[in-house]
Amino acid sequence: MEPRGGRRHARRDDGAQLAGIERILLDERPDAVLVYGDTNSTLAGALAAAKLHIPVAHVEAGLRSFNRAMPEEINRVLTDHVARWLFAPTEAAVDNLRREGIAAPHVHRVGDVMLDAALHFSALARARAQRHPLFAALAARPFVLTTVHRAENTDASDRLRAIVDALAALAGEIDVVWPLHPRTRKTLQAIGARVPTGAALHCVEPLGYLDMIELEQAAQMIVTDSGGVQKEAFFFGKPCVTLRDETEWVELVDAGWNRLAPPISAAGLAGAFRAALGTVGAPVHPYGDGDAAQRIARTLLEGAG
Repeated sequence: MEPRGGRRHARRDDGAQLAGIERILLDERPDAVLVYGDTNSTLAGALAAAKLHIPVAHVEAGLRSFNRAMPEEINRVLTDHVARWLFAPTEAAVDNLRREGIAAPHVHRVGDVMLDAALHFSALARARAQRHPLFAALAARPFVLTTVHRAENTDASDRLRAIVDALAALAGEIDVVWPLHPRTRKTLQAIGARVPTGAALHCVEPLGYLDMIELEQAAQMIVTDSGGVQKEAFFFGKPCVTLRDETEWVELVDAGWNRLAPPISAAGLAGAFRAALGTVGAPVHPYGDGDAAQRIARTLLEGAG
């Protein structure tokens, strides 16, 4: 599993990704190419397949932040418009695609495969014999879990300083666990911003998936700029504060599980943290029943028949 809160590997050049995937597709000649999410490799896989006239299936189709300054938004839109099968996680995603002229029979609302994974791995995470040393350090103390990695925050020193100051203030009231993304750590060093680590603010290395979802289940609240972690907070019934100007997962904001808090000022963020702590959202089920992967597989098999 890829570490959460930060990737350990170096980023590859986007052009090299596209060329590398194209070579593999020429060698393997698959019947279809399935891509997931909104990363650069998602778009590279979709474009390489489309150029070779191989049908594309996009899992997590139809998400929109409506912010074209985000690289992820460009990746989503372009991937959706070359895909043959668009597997949308929510009704809002289906509506977004319909407005762009993409509808049945190409669009399939299947639910969210991240819910499938959370249901499958959450019990396994709790039952492990070997756990991260951090769990012993936290013991039974309440804590807030945070992740920060998006370029809109890490590449803007004012925003990043506001996040650091607000988390430090929060740590005066409740423990804060912060797995530091390599990009975030590098930027903090570059701007000379020191995270005031102490007994209540635990800055740790990036965590693996099982460690991360176990912490999510144990946390009192989650503060993040990650799209996936927003959803995982909801899956485990935790209030979430999202350090962004907008989110793709609008249904969680509408239901009160998530609140947007652009990191403009430390005082504003600290207020958002205090307001969210201990809250519970409405009882909604926008992401299906945990069988999205089965629905996707069934649709692809029917399409191949």
